[in-house]
Amino acid sequence: MILIDYKDRRPIYEQIAERFQELILKGVLEPDSQLLSVRNLAMELSINPNTIQRAYAELERGGYIYSVKGRGNFIAANDRLVQCKREEILEEVKELVRKAKDMGVSKEHLLDKVVECYEEGNKDD
Repeated sequence: MILIDYKDRRPIYEQIAERFQELILKGVLEPDSQLLSVRNLAMELSINPNTIQRAYAELERGGYIYSVKGRGNFIAANDRLVQCKREEILEEVKELVRKAKDMGVSKEHLLDKVVECYEEGNKDD
């Protein structure tokens, strides 16, 4: 579920938080389901519990999880998060389209490339 890339320059807690975000946004982790305890996940990944605690704190700050005192951490309802992420992606697309126009890429060529990339992505699913 969570793989750590020790060659990645990013801190381990960021890698863990990012992977959980992906799993939450894709619906793999259901809303209100409980996450492993900090201690259990730390043992499973063979890393310091403080690293897991920091990742969970980042996830909570971002609204991906919530904590219940004495019970643990749970996945937050993600409809709003998914919508925000989609809007963020569409803003990135707008920026790329602007850059492509500035560089003289034709609308047709850009659309062909988008369709090609989209279809390549569907092969992985």
